[in-house]
Amino acid sequence: MKTAFVNTHRMSRINSFISATIISLALFLLAGNTNSIGETMPFRDGERLRFRAQWGIINAGEATLEVLPAENIKGVPLYHFRMITETNKYVDLFYKIRERQDSYVDREMTHSVLYRKKSEGEHPRDVVVDFDWENKTSSYSSFGEKMPPVSISAGTFDPLALFYVIRLHELTEGKVIEIPVTDGKRFIPATARVLKKETITIMGDRYETFRVESGLEEIGGKDQSGLQDNITIWFTADKRKLPFRMKFKKGIADFTFEIVSSED
Repeated sequence: MKTAFVNTHRMSRINSFISATIISLALFLLAGNTNSIGETMPFRDGERLRFRAQWGIINAGEATLEVLPAENIKGVPLYHFRMITETNKYVDLFYKIRERQDSYVDREMTHSVLYRKKSEGEHPRDVVVDFDWENKTSSYSSFGEKMPPVSISAGTFDPLALFYVIRLHELTEGKVIEIPVTDGKRFIPATARVLKKETITIMGDRYETFRVESGLEEIGGKDQSGLQDNITIWFTADKRKLPFRMKFKKGIADFTFEIVSSED
């Protein structure tokens, strides 16, 4: 099989991009006006979305997005979001990915409180991002090694939380919005545009969706993220606004995530 001849260096770069794209898949995709706090949330505790991952024509593994039961941190009730990404046994032969992300957000969905990421493989991580809202900073550490705090603005979210923040927005063609995002190492103003309403087919079923394309602001006068190449998500054109398809391209690498199941 041709994939057996992919060298380790190239796979390391591809894996880094996959991990970074998981972080950024929501950085870029926010459009419309948010619902008022009094309106019903498009998601609730217990929701579980499962996706299959494709690398070109190769089945690469799966990812799961979940809204876990509410948790309290320092007496404050929070949403707990989780994403797990795994390569399958075939891709494991030349590059194994096991990654878990956890996001904790206030129940009004106005800002993040805590973010964690653990990954195994050639480049393991044990990341914790703390949000200090009194001083308006976020602090990044991995395996206990801390980096200097980063200044953030009101309403800043972590990368994983944005998969859910976007669903609070009304999606209409041509809408563009910005929202502050941090991964603990940098502060990023993210922008996105709803391109059009589009019918897509997944496993033989047709769905009405909004196609949204990314655009990250430059950081420090130049693009430091490296995540601006052809990133698109299709959200269902209903009240739930589920991310049914996610597609991104970096050089010759072309990845697609498509929904397999949705549970409440």
